[in-house]
Amino acid sequence: MTETVAADESATGTGLTAQEIEQGQRLATVLFALGKQQAAIGARMSKLGVDRSAFVLLKNLIALGPSRSSALAEAIHSDPSTVSRQVAALVKDGLVERRADPEDGRASLLAVTPDGIELLKRQRARMALSLARMVSHWDPQDLDTFVLLFERFLADHANYLPTFITECADHARSEGGK
Repeated sequence: MTETVAADESATGTGLTAQEIEQGQRLATVLFALGKQQAAIGARMSKLGVDRSAFVLLKNLIALGPSRSSALAEAIHSDPSTVSRQVAALVKDGLVERRADPEDGRASLLAVTPDGIELLKRQRARMALSLARMVSHWDPQDLDTFVLLFERFLADHANYLPTFITECADHARSEGGK
């Protein structure tokens, strides 16, 4: 199967070698596995009352600064109605507040409260400690190299994301049309 996909892709004039395509397939496999593990973590955490989406919203809202709900939805690549519903829960819990938009009095800006900042700090500390325990048996140089390369991958992924989405969506549409 892998060889067939590689042969098909190289035949389409991608300019990639068979080795590069194979590496892309390996990377896709590990990313799918990581995504599956992250989904499992999210599901288990949700059962324990921890809403993963709350941390995603808080983290992005801190990075953006006070923002409209539509800007937050765009930043996390989510539907505005979904973000609005999630933000309402954060406001109710006192983790986010609505402020008047100084540029448009009819609109409001969302801002993380001190309680929201503290919650995110505590969660990040717990996650860092857990991850440190998970890889404590790694050679420190291997871990430094992995983190460096993973940071590089994430930067490249972020920059390539629009093209990645287009390439994958175009292929999915063509496959669905058969």
